[in-house]
Amino acid sequence: MPDDTVLLAGRPVRRMGFGAMQLPGPGVFGPPKDRDQALAVLRRAIDAGVNHIDTSQFYGPDVANELIHEALHPYPSDLVLVSKVGATRDDQANWLGAQRPDELRAGVEANLRSLELDQVPVVNLRRHPGSEVPFTEQLDAMIAMRDEGLIGGVGLSNVDLGEYRQARSVTPVACVQNAYNLADRSDQDVFDDCCADGVPYVPFFPLGSAFNPDNPVLGSSVVREAAIRLAATPAQIALAWLLHAAPTVLLIPGTSSLQHLEENIAAADLTLDEIAMKEIG
Repeated sequence: MPDDTVLLAGRPVRRMGFGAMQLPGPGVFGPPKDRDQALAVLRRAIDAGVNHIDTSQFYGPDVANELIHEALHPYPSDLVLVSKVGATRDDQANWLGAQRPDELRAGVEANLRSLELDQVPVVNLRRHPGSEVPFTEQLDAMIAMRDEGLIGGVGLSNVDLGEYRQARSVTPVACVQNAYNLADRSDQDVFDDCCADGVPYVPFFPLGSAFNPDNPVLGSSVVREAAIRLAATPAQIALAWLLHAAPTVLLIPGTSSLQHLEENIAAADLTLDEIAMKEIG
């Protein structure tokens, strides 16, 4: 296994992080089913060495950030909190775009308030599918907020190769967070460019979409066979495969379960055999 740390906006983070998306209620909306357990998961993640947590004010909304604040504030000095802007929620839990520069700024300010930070270490600009707002205007807004000190680094999420290269031409990119896993490699071109550039790549839905009951990652016969052979869980196989895919991959698997948290963290120490690497491809 390569070195277990990667520089994220200039700060070293361990490659196995934690995603807070599953801490709120069903559909990433409303309070958690078990608040005490959600707080315990966050505290255990830190105790286990996690120092990279991915979140957003629109998870809940506010719920994930408030849980992080209650569990961890004042934050450990090495903790890198990463948030994202570009979306919002309505009262019916629908996901709505919030793509205009003023909306991006409002999103950053909302994260600063709910996390009680003077600066969010990294904020990802999440490009909304079909957004009518020019990408250049969004980049300018993110760069301005970084230069003002509101955010430490500009990340990108849900971007295509052209957008990634456009951003790289005008600003350092702290990380890219796109959908990628062993069953969905449609983002391979962005993945490859990030690897070549040394930009951390943070796959969301590393175990397949939480909103898809027919999970092609965990349901894969190849993954299940490897799990049996290596005395691991299918999730651990899928996470270990991503860590082996490139040394700059950072993982943020999310869970509200202490047991699953422990399993996810343990995946960082799992070595896949030649059979698994060949069969998964």
